[in-house]
Amino acid sequence: MDEFKKQLQSFQSYLQIEKNASNYTIDFYKKDIDLFYQFLYAEGIAHLHHVTHQTVRLYLTTLYNKSLARSSVSRKISSLRSFYTYLERENVVTDNPFMQLVLPKDKSRLPNFLYEEELEKLFLINDLSTPLGQRNQAILEVMYATGVRVSECANLTLNAIDSDLQTILVLGKGRKERYVPFGSFAAKALTDYMEDGRKKLLDKSKLSTDKVFLNARGRPITSRGIRLILNKMVEDAALTIKLHPHKLRHSFATHMLNAGADLRSVQELLGHEHLSSTQIYTHVTTDRLRHIYMDSHPRAKRN
Repeated sequence: MDEFKKQLQSFQSYLQIEKNASNYTIDFYKKDIDLFYQFLYAEGIAHLHHVTHQTVRLYLTTLYNKSLARSSVSRKISSLRSFYTYLERENVVTDNPFMQLVLPKDKSRLPNFLYEEELEKLFLINDLSTPLGQRNQAILEVMYATGVRVSECANLTLNAIDSDLQTILVLGKGRKERYVPFGSFAAKALTDYMEDGRKKLLDKSKLSTDKVFLNARGRPITSRGIRLILNKMVEDAALTIKLHPHKLRHSFATHMLNAGADLRSVQELLGHEHLSSTQIYTHVTTDRLRHIYMDSHPRAKRN
């Protein structure tokens, strides 16, 4: 097991230094590889180069026996494939047994998004006379206005906001930077919060921090904290929906495309490396257009 720990630490350094992977991504890799280590230990396999294609097939069966979703299994196998690719590059192993493994494709699921009417109820729910209400409004407006990920929102810093140009500099996956504009509603919400609510929250902790969004104790907010805030908004608005941060990102992309934005622009705004990641939203908009057509065209359906 000492060999495993050594190679895992080396792989983590590779991800961090050469791949610029986030701590969140590295943690996922570590968990997936640790789980595989446990399997190898139970099977009495002492060395990484003793893993064969048969070992991999047995591990795959073990994962499916745990009733894991196909997407979870695919991610774990993908992590191990990358790990062994690294080991092969470093001459720790002579081949990658995971390269031969073909997984069944998971069913593509359309992204869930909020309708504009649902969003309007959320925008009216916060008490803007309080520091927390101002903060919550700013978080909601910024996430919907820019389509940022929850981690990107939590890590937003003061110098990343250009109030004159109404843009924010987002540090995304792989530490890749992108500029994203925001509109007048988000600008006002940010100004109100920054000039009033944030200062009052900061007085509670007496900290010196450049993070934009703070928790009730005046400390930098976490991704989990933002999730709790959004769920509380839904509860206060008496909506029968589930609101996770990514749903705001989905809503941003869907509404932009519905309003005529081109796919490449939306790809840039979302920070997607591949256009295929953005194309899933076209299924939503195409489906909407089909319903509009069927309901509106005089010869779309028989009476």
